[in-house]
Amino acid sequence: MANLKELRTRISTVKTTKQITSAMKMVAAARLKKAQDSILAFRPYAYRVHLLLSNLLSTVQEEKYENLFFTTKNVEKVLIIAITSNRGLCGAFNSNVEKRVFLAVEENIALGIKPENIFIYAIGKKGFDSFRRKKLNIYKHDIDIYNKLEYSYILKITEELMNEFVVGTFDRIDIIYNSFKNAASQEVITEKFLPVEMPPETKDKSIYIFEPNIHSLTDAIIPQAVTTQLFKTILDSFASEQGARMTAMHKATDNAMEILKQLNLSYNKARQAAITNEILEIVGGAEALKG
Repeated sequence: MANLKELRTRISTVKTTKQITSAMKMVAAARLKKAQDSILAFRPYAYRVHLLLSNLLSTVQEEKYENLFFTTKNVEKVLIIAITSNRGLCGAFNSNVEKRVFLAVEENIALGIKPENIFIYAIGKKGFDSFRRKKLNIYKHDIDIYNKLEYSYILKITEELMNEFVVGTFDRIDIIYNSFKNAASQEVITEKFLPVEMPPETKDKSIYIFEPNIHSLTDAIIPQAVTTQLFKTILDSFASEQGARMTAMHKATDNAMEILKQLNLSYNKARQAAITNEILEIVGGAEALKG
């Protein structure tokens, strides 16, 4: 059994750790509220933009209409946008995305795509560090995006990616990220970013009048829909990060409290044993003096 000094040191250390994790839990909870409000407010808009684009594409898919962003290509070069966080202490939030990315790379290789033609766009420092250690092909990384979480900043990234897709740098672009469910639940999702998929045929054969014309509207909506999709995934991931960190710090705080109970119990037992030994020594010494 550890001596009293060691136990006091451990108790003091665990108390300090508990204070830190408790404070981090409260900070994450405050950030989660703001992030959750942002993603829940943005999702209806993203859904409507996607629905509008789907209706437009459903109308034009029977016509001989071509657009560079939903042209199906022979896939030889792939870009995977992996969204992680800049900081740790958020449970399996980052490792789940990293595992899915490694799996996606293996799946693409199995489809016949050369490993040197599979690139990673790492958003977040944790993912970037992990992919670099695994020697994956890093196309680009961005660790400042959470400091500039604005639509205009995401628009610049989207315009660059769309240009790379048009010129043929990449034939397909996917996104892997954590989708926000609630504070304690996140789901890793893989979405196709480019090319834009044509929706399945619908039974709605209503006739609409488009001004100026449906082709111009479709050309204008596609970039906005693609940007909206990326912005939504970033907001989803940011809210998921705060929820995962709050949950992880809550569990860490509970574990620290449990350890403190055990240490205090061990400390009290050790102190009681020490006092008993001292009493026995005193009684033994008194008896020796009488003898």
